[in-house]
Amino acid sequence: MDLSIIIPIFNEADSVRPLYDRLTEVMPELPAATEIVFVDDGSNDGSSQRLDEIAARDGRVTVVHFRRNYGQTAAMQAGLEQARGRVLVTLDGDLQNDPHDIPAMLEAIDQGADLVHGWRKDRHDTWLTRKLPSLIANRLISRVTGLPIHDLGCTLKAIRAEVADELDLYGEMHRFIPVLAHARGARCHEMVVAHHARQFGTSKYGLSRTTRVVLDLITVKFLIDYMDRPMKLLGRLALAALAVSGFAGLGVAAMKLFSGIDMTGNPLLLLTVFMGIVSLQFFGLGLLGEMNTRLYYQRSSRRPFAIRSINQSANQTVAMNRAA
Repeated sequence: MDLSIIIPIFNEADSVRPLYDRLTEVMPELPAATEIVFVDDGSNDGSSQRLDEIAARDGRVTVVHFRRNYGQTAAMQAGLEQARGRVLVTLDGDLQNDPHDIPAMLEAIDQGADLVHGWRKDRHDTWLTRKLPSLIANRLISRVTGLPIHDLGCTLKAIRAEVADELDLYGEMHRFIPVLAHARGARCHEMVVAHHARQFGTSKYGLSRTTRVVLDLITVKFLIDYMDRPMKLLGRLALAALAVSGFAGLGVAAMKLFSGIDMTGNPLLLLTVFMGIVSLQFFGLGLLGEMNTRLYYQRSSRRPFAIRSINQSANQTVAMNRAA
C-alpha cells in the first residue's frame, strides 16, 4: 500500500457521502495502491451506517468503529495504527479540508519532506471563537517550541509512515504532530491549503479547548526537552530550592549571632526547612523520572534517537521504511 488517507468522523452523517465523492474525484491523481481509513469516533447520528454502506461498495475503504466517543486524538492514533500505506494523509470529515490539496502534498513528500502540514491562510471560520484563539495559540506554540508554524490546528497533513510510527498520541496531542515529529528530526514543510466554510452541522470545538491546548503545550515542551533526561529539569529546581534554603539558613544564623534575634520565632527558619524539603522532593522526583525513562526505552524497544537512513557502501543506501 502506497498511500493511506485517514479521516476521523464524529457525528458527520451529512458530510460523509460528499466527502467520499470528493475523494473519488481526486483518486485518479493519487497512487494506484491507495486506501481510505474512516475512524468512527462513537457517532450516534447515522454516520456509522453510511460509512459501512460506502465500505460495502468500495474495497479501498476501511471503517474502524469505536465503542464510544474517545476524542479526535484517539481516532487519529487508531487510524495511524490501522493504515498500511508508506505515506499517510489525515484530514477532517467536515468538508472544510479539500482533498484536491493531497497531490501537492505528496509531491512535497517526494521532494524530501518527511511531513507536510496545511496552512489555512484564507480560513472560513468565525473570528472570535475560532480564528482569534487559533492565532494566539499558534504564536504561543511557535515561540515555546521553536518551530515556525502558522496553523498547527489544520488536520490536513501528509506524513511518512516511519515518522508516524515514532509518535505516541494521547490526550489532545493530535494537533502537536508537526512539533513532535520535528523534535524527532523530521523535515517538516508548511503548505498553504484551501479551506471551506462548514456546510453541515456545527463545530465540535470552541473556546473550551483553549485551556487544554495550553496544558498540552506544557506537556509537549517537557517531552521535547526533558523526556530522556528529566533530572536536567528537576535537578535544577532542586538545586535552586537548596540554594534558597541555604541562604535563608545563613540569614537565620547571622541574625542570631549579630542581632540576637530568636531563631524559633524567625520566619526565615521555616523557609529554610520548607525549601530544604522541597529540594529533597525535586531530587526524588528526578531520580524516579530517570528510572521510568530507562524502563520506557528498555521495555518498549524504543530509542532516544531516529535514523533516517544507513549507508552500507558507496552506492547503496537503505532507507528506514515501515516493515512490509
